[in-house]
Amino acid sequence: MNSNFNHQRLEERIREAISTMIVQNKIKNHHLSSFLSVSEVRLSKDKSYATVYISSFISDAKLEESCSALKQSSSYIQRRLASILKTRNTPRLDFKIDTSYKDGEKVNRLIDSLNEKS
Repeated sequence: MNSNFNHQRLEERIREAISTMIVQNKIKNHHLSSFLSVSEVRLSKDKSYATVYISSFISDAKLEESCSALKQSSSYIQRRLASILKTRNTPRLDFKIDTSYKDGEKVNRLIDSLNEKS
């Protein structure tokens, strides 16, 4: 039980740290938008890998570009995380686009269109 809590807390700390780096423009890559949100971090059971899900209201093309920029900067971000987290090992990072927000919008539009037909 306690290890599950520690696991979730570490995921949240990673999410907050990466979000702060993005908002404060600590990641120097001109393809990276500062209008990104880290929606979720999923840490492997052994804490050696972390999948970081990003989302935004920007265009799909710009979101793809920003995700690629984060992937290119992952070793830099990992080093920064090491100094912030102060854990024995820092997980390797993999960045992926979170489409759940846009998927939710599609479902809402579909429901609205069904309600209009009723």
